[in-house]
Amino acid sequence: MTRIISGRAGGTVLDVPPKGTRPTSDRVRESLFGALESAGLLDDARVADLFAGSGALGLESLSRGASSADLVELSAPAAALIRKNAERVKTAGVTAPARVHKANVTTFLSASTLEWDLVFLDPPYDLADDELTKALVALAPRLHPDATVIVERAKRSAAPEWAAAGLEAERDRAYGDTTMWWGRPRSV
Repeated sequence: MTRIISGRAGGTVLDVPPKGTRPTSDRVRESLFGALESAGLLDDARVADLFAGSGALGLESLSRGASSADLVELSAPAAALIRKNAERVKTAGVTAPARVHKANVTTFLSASTLEWDLVFLDPPYDLADDELTKALVALAPRLHPDATVIVERAKRSAAPEWAAAGLEAERDRAYGDTTMWWGRPRSV
C-alpha cells in the first residue's frame, strides 16, 4: 500500500497502477523527504514529478508545503490514476495545485515554459541511459538557478549524465536496490 507519509494529507492512501510502474517505497520516500525538509527545499517549491507513475513524489511534496506540482506521465491509465490520487490529497486539505500532464516527458519539457525548484525523475528501470540524458537536457533550461534534481534508478544503473545537461552531481544514496542521485544546475 502506498500512502502520503506526512504533512497535511499524511496517511492518505494512494492507488498505484497495476503494471508498468515501480512506486518508490515508503521507507525510501520517508528518508528522501526528511532530507528535503531538513534542507528547506519543500516550502513553497514548484515541483515537477516526471515519469510520475502514481504521483506519490509530487503529491507528497504538496502535502509537505510545496506551492505546486506538475505530474507528467505518458500512460493514460496511470495519468487518470494520478488525477484520482490528486483529488484525494485535495480532499485531505491540500490546496496547492496538482497539474497532471499525460505526455512524453522529453516532449513536455521541450514545449514547457514553466520553471521548477525541485524535480523528481523516477523513470522505469529499463529506460535507456540516453533517454534519461535527453530528459535532463530538456529539463535544464526549465530549472531555477538553485533547483534540486533527484533521479531515482536501479542501483546497478549508471549515474545520470549530469554534465551533458549543464548540471552537476551533488550526492547519491543507495537504498537496497534503489539509488537516488541528487544534482543541480552547474554553478557559473
